[in-house]
Amino acid sequence: MVPRLRVVGAGRAGGAFALALRQAGWRVVPPIRRGDPVAEATAGVDLVMIATPDPVIAEVAASMIPSPTAVVAHCSGITSLDALAPHPRRASVHPLAALPSAELGAERLVSGIWFAVAGDPLGREVVSQLGGRAAAVPDEQRVAYHAAAVIASNHLVALMGQVERVAASVGLPLEAYLALAADSLDNVSRLGPAAALTGPVARGDWATVERHLAALDPSERDGYEAMAHLAAKLVG
Repeated sequence: MVPRLRVVGAGRAGGAFALALRQAGWRVVPPIRRGDPVAEATAGVDLVMIATPDPVIAEVAASMIPSPTAVVAHCSGITSLDALAPHPRRASVHPLAALPSAELGAERLVSGIWFAVAGDPLGREVVSQLGGRAAAVPDEQRVAYHAAAVIASNHLVALMGQVERVAASVGLPLEAYLALAADSLDNVSRLGPAAALTGPVARGDWATVERHLAALDPSERDGYEAMAHLAAKLVG
């Protein structure tokens, strides 16, 4: 029997799951969009994926009529299963991937990424059908897990924003530094963070760090200094 999915929230994440699971052989019924009634969302499907903003997940779940067979899940990184409490079968399936659009997100969901899962075994089955790797993250560890995800994605983007600003001060585009950044991530993948670290902190050259700080615009110094201290944690 072909499993059936209904997405609540037709944004980037919901659209990505819908496209990816359709490609995996699921039947995807029309989504429930903002303003649509949600009471009957569990009717006639095997999985309801709530892909709304985190603050309204519990409200949306509470508005649905519980079903003894349908699994109600969310794809939030930080929200616990308690938010789905009215439903006897509940799960969370959070992809460790940036989903900037439904189309690109769907590609990333089937690229062998990691997912944090909890609750009903159907969550692991979804990950398996997408070709991903499932890691159990219990509710009490959810916030720390999500913090690591934010550091890996959002903070990295913010760091490249600083690169762009400092590079512009000497007339260079961000593009000039992208290969260096990509190579550094590749080194982390191959060697791990400690072995991949190069540069003045790795050499113990704090005089160069001080020269950098003196040359930077005052508004950029706190960020640089914070990252230098984080780099120092990698040096044995």
